[in-house]
Amino acid sequence: MLGRVNHIAIAVPDLAAATAVYRDTLGAKVSQAQALPEHGVTVVFVELPNTKVELLEPLGEGSPIGAFLAKNASGGMHHICYEVEDIIAARDQLAAGGARVLGDGTPKIGAHGKPVLFLHPKDFQGTLVELEQV
Repeated sequence: MLGRVNHIAIAVPDLAAATAVYRDTLGAKVSQAQALPEHGVTVVFVELPNTKVELLEPLGEGSPIGAFLAKNASGGMHHICYEVEDIIAARDQLAAGGARVLGDGTPKIGAHGKPVLFLHPKDFQGTLVELEQV
């Protein structure tokens, strides 16, 4: 079911400062910031040869990243995103096996313009899992 790792997401309290660390200190190629109001975040992608790192900053009231940063003020790993060929088939297979899909189970369009779903961290060793259809 799972394909390659699409990205690892890190929640940050200051997106501009985090972007500067990756770009200026580590010499990485980074994307422009992209606001995703439907997800409550602003994102930047750090482009690596084999995957991406997504830097997430809260956007608006009630952002899930705001809640995460309230518990982890310095930021930290938020989720890992795996690619799947068919997100509906993956959702249905996971749900049939007892995994909890967050929200109403309907995929939303993510930062790459593709359907995404999130899976409950309690079902995956404490790690929030995102699935992205490729």
